[in-house]
Parts: sequence; C-alpha cells; structure tokens
Amino acid sequence: MLEPFDAWSEFNVAVAGAGAALGGLLIVALSVNIRMIAESRGLAARASASIAALILGVALCCLALIPGQEPIGYGIQVLVGTVLCGFIVVRSALAVRRDAVQTGFGRYTAERIALFAVPPVLYAVGGVLLIGLHPAQVGLVVVAVGTILAIVTTVLFSWVALVEVLR
Repeated sequence: MLEPFDAWSEFNVAVAGAGAALGGLLIVALSVNIRMIAESRGLAARASASIAALILGVALCCLALIPGQEPIGYGIQVLVGTVLCGFIVVRSALAVRRDAVQTGFGRYTAERIALFAVPPVLYAVGGVLLIGLHPAQVGLVVVAVGTILAIVTTVLFSWVALVEVLR
C-alpha cells in the first residue's frame, strides 16, 4: 500500500515547479505597472495576498515531498503556514476594503477579497483534516484544491496587474 504522500508526489513536484515559475512571472507582471499598483493600496494588498497564497502552496508541495513525512506533522506544517499567510490575507482584506471605501469602488470588494482569501481557508481546512482522525487523503485533497485555486487566482490577478490597471 502506498503511503498517502507517495501517491501525491508527481502532483507536488509539478505544482511546486509551476507555482514557483508563476510566482516569478507575477513579480515581473507587477514590475511592469509598479507605479500604478503602488499608488493603489487595494492593488498592492491584493498582490501581496496573491503571492502569499501561491508561495504557501508551493511551500506545502515541497514539504509534502520530504521523505518520511507523516500526515499529522504535515497538517501542523500546513496550519503554521496558513497562520502566517493569514496575517497577510487579513491585512490585505482590510486594505482592499479601505481602498474601496476611499475611492468609491466598493461594488466588487467582497469578490476581490474572496479571490485571494479562499485558498488559505482551504489550506486551513486541509490542515485540520490532516491532524484530525480523517483519512489523510481527504486533507491532502483539500490542500491540493487550495493550491490549484491559488494558482488560478494568481493568474487572474496577474491579468489585472498587466492589463486592467491600464484601463
């Protein structure tokens, strides 16, 4: 019988590499329009939260590849990383909300916050499931979904950073 992490090794290798490359591309995308992004607290906050969720996903994939990793230990690592990422997400959500109120563009505030807040929530749920008495596969699936969602939301934000800020 395969250990729970053995079955996920190819996924973790692929996501760690792709996520790291995407993180670098996001930094480049941000640098193209850095002046406009820096002038908007909301955009800068969304960028930091997007990067934090993506890099946490990459780190979690790397941690899952450590030989001898146990589900409970991995669950603790997931939760510690999520707490650190959570500080950034909360600060970012507050900044996005303040920016929306100040600029009068509060119509899509909840959607903007959800876009970067959902992956860390999924990481937290996955970490709790890994520590609990649930089968490890359930927690690993939830963490994987969070990681995939972090990649998708980072690509969406990259589009905003490259194109939408110029409109």
